[in-house]
Amino acid sequence: MLSLGRKHKRNALTRLEAELAPRGRGVARLHRQPVWRAAGRLMELPQWAGSAAALGFLTLTISYGIVIGGHGRIVSDALLSAAGFGVEAVKLSGQREINEFQILEALEIHEGTSLALFDAAGARERLNRMAWVKNASVMKLYPSTLQISIEERVPYALWQRGDLVSIINESGDVITDEVDGRYANLLLVVNHGAQRRAVEINSALATVPDLRPRVRAAFLVSDRRWDLQLENGISIRLPENNLHAALADLVKMDEESGLLSRDIMAIDLRLADRVTVRLSDEVAEQRKVMTGGKGRSGKKERDT
Repeated sequence: MLSLGRKHKRNALTRLEAELAPRGRGVARLHRQPVWRAAGRLMELPQWAGSAAALGFLTLTISYGIVIGGHGRIVSDALLSAAGFGVEAVKLSGQREINEFQILEALEIHEGTSLALFDAAGARERLNRMAWVKNASVMKLYPSTLQISIEERVPYALWQRGDLVSIINESGDVITDEVDGRYANLLLVVNHGAQRRAVEINSALATVPDLRPRVRAAFLVSDRRWDLQLENGISIRLPENNLHAALADLVKMDEESGLLSRDIMAIDLRLADRVTVRLSDEVAEQRKVMTGGKGRSGKKERDT
């Protein structure tokens, strides 16, 4: 009886220890898989698996270095260009005053630039900042062509204030201060405010095409009226009103008497009922001698 009690007590202790033992840790050693068997499964992998893993690790390392170093765009451009998507041609249209080099410089195309990653919006913004450009469009034509269309501002006149001369458009806005011989045929308007009224005098001169080529400049006087300077130095003082009629009368007088070819300094058309002519100093002196000192040298004379 004693021996059975002890055995029963030992069994009870064994069951108690089993209940108190941590769960999940009770895998019998006989049923555990040896480590050498798990490692042995690596032998079942293909022979190229190690090379592929090494190559993948190397690729990730290089990519990380490229991104950290800020060279991602350069590498991407190079890869896309090598794949046939590089910018190989630029088609330009609409430009007249701007040369091709200025446009290409604004596009910022470098060797290896890819069409896919080219910033068309940025290029269009840079083109629109150019003095002559009114509007620009940039279009990608895959696989390797950029198409650029330019709408330029139209030069209308030259505007001088002080020593500065600018090219202006029809609205009087300054296009550029870079003026050369190409724009010599444009009318030169002088003084502040003249740029906004250039259409006024240009339109009036357009009605007298025989006179227009002889006009060198138009001066706005007191922001009210115009004085014309002819190529031979004669000054034409125009009225504030009835501008077209005054110019028509001037052309008619020139056709009848060759008025604009005479040795005179100025013609005053400001009064509707008369034309006053100022002789040159030399002619005025000669006339004074011929009239016995009765001529009015240097004063306005009426053309008879």
